[in-house]
Amino acid sequence: MTESFKNLWHPIASSEDLQYRHIFQGQLLGRELALWRADDDFVNVWENRCLHRGLRLSIGQNDGLELRCQYHGWRYANRSAGCTYIPAHPVDAPARTICNRTFPSVERYGLIWSGEDPVGELPEIEALENSETLVLRSISVNAPIELVLGHLANYRFSITGDPDNFATTSRNFLDERSISLTATSDDGELTVVFFVQPVDSNRSVIRGALCNNPLGAERLRTLRHHNEELSRLRDMVELEALDGPPLEPMVATIEQVPVSLSEVETPSGRKAPLRVKVLRKWVTAEDIVGLELESIGEPLPTHQPGAHIDVHLPNGLVRQYSLTNAPGDGLLYRLGVKLESDSRGGSEFLHETVKEGDVLAISEPRNNFPLRRDTVKTILIAGGIGITPLLSMAQTLRKDKLDYELHYFAQTEGHLAFPEILRKLDDSVVLHLGLSPDETKGELAVLLAEYETAMHIYACGPGPMLEATRHIASDSGWPDEAVHFEYFQNTIELDSSSSFEVSLARSALTLEVPSGKTILEVLRDNGIALMSSCEQGACGTCEVAVIEGEPEHQDVYLNDSEKLAGQRIMTCVSRAKSSHLVLDI
Repeated sequence: MTESFKNLWHPIASSEDLQYRHIFQGQLLGRELALWRADDDFVNVWENRCLHRGLRLSIGQNDGLELRCQYHGWRYANRSAGCTYIPAHPVDAPARTICNRTFPSVERYGLIWSGEDPVGELPEIEALENSETLVLRSISVNAPIELVLGHLANYRFSITGDPDNFATTSRNFLDERSISLTATSDDGELTVVFFVQPVDSNRSVIRGALCNNPLGAERLRTLRHHNEELSRLRDMVELEALDGPPLEPMVATIEQVPVSLSEVETPSGRKAPLRVKVLRKWVTAEDIVGLELESIGEPLPTHQPGAHIDVHLPNGLVRQYSLTNAPGDGLLYRLGVKLESDSRGGSEFLHETVKEGDVLAISEPRNNFPLRRDTVKTILIAGGIGITPLLSMAQTLRKDKLDYELHYFAQTEGHLAFPEILRKLDDSVVLHLGLSPDETKGELAVLLAEYETAMHIYACGPGPMLEATRHIASDSGWPDEAVHFEYFQNTIELDSSSSFEVSLARSALTLEVPSGKTILEVLRDNGIALMSSCEQGACGTCEVAVIEGEPEHQDVYLNDSEKLAGQRIMTCVSRAKSSHLVLDI
């Protein structure tokens, strides 16, 4: 592979690879690249590593203005690639020298062009210049670029996409990694230009652009035709490459990360744009503390009843807690945190270490448990610490003068959280104290015995109580769409022994999901960033639409009707009953 390749413009992705808020992992000349389109439509091409610990930025998050590393939350700005924020040092502006390596980019002919150190402007390609192009599916080939280009010189195709009607083809080498082929037949004349992207010394990617963009069935026929023919060409090239001499892999030059950067310790990296001060901390019930978080600077973002936030703890953990206060108070968020007997460090840290005056990093509110306000009556069912999102709902319903009941199941009066709020809700609160599991089911059966149109249930609490509520409501004639739940954790025994394929409709990828790995993990391994939170099938953050195939649901977020429909899947835990799923990603 010639040194001159470093001075050329190479197509490294198609425009369609850069979906909204997506990060595409590219490769060129032995170097991994992170490609992403900002909300201002600028295409960034960066070295695919965070300057902190070297984690791939392609598995991070694109928020439209910045990329955030998935590991420790370092943020890099659109266009400049300069570091804008280090969570471990929230009050310190990062040094201007902390800047990722960038590469030039040009978007033309439906392709994204870049290079190691390209010289001059991107050359115009006459055949593509004055036409609406159709970008063909890229084909990865385990062979050196010279061998691939030689076989492309003999590539033949049909103008109409008819595999039985190949045209006479003439060829014109544009340069040492591209060729123009023109087919001529009774159906007319058509030109396709192929570019061979040098991924490594023994790996290439064929990218093609057709100087015509047919519509409808003809477009699909054309795409299928070229995909089949290029796949055959790939097979031939790879067989021939096996007989060739082994080639030394290309090693990209990467500047050493300063030791001072790599030693910085930062908390775990989900998006945490807000800073709050612990205004007040108090014991609100046995094993439960209340926390009031005060805004620092600007008012806190508004929230809706049922919303929660991610709390980023200084020990590196991220935990989700529901907001108990009603919407409209932009000065504080109120949380309730139960000390779990099997705490993995989150609740224990908030109980024993965090104190008034401490500054915490939090996310903006998210709501996977939204409250409807068009009901004739709302029944709220809380068990233990499950009272927290329902308090926000109850206060909202009371303020709006809507009919509701709040049923609170707890062991004793000492286990009732936020009694000062409960007192303000007056007679709308019904306490159920000290009941056995069977007695709880009996109370629920009475409570849910009669369903009326436009009534809704919202339940949050321990898994067994929620399962009992679901079954009793179903047996009593409540439709699934009228029964809403929020689990704090998944109660289903997960089975990850199956293996299957997922095709990503918008990303043009087909991936194998092996046993022992989740869909979410496989997506991240392949540079597909997908938001997640609990990663146990309880919150709904990683939900994706299913286009084809039959999901095997292992979440507690979807109700029975939604699971039966098979139109959505939680990628963190659920799998496939069919051998193949097509997802809207």
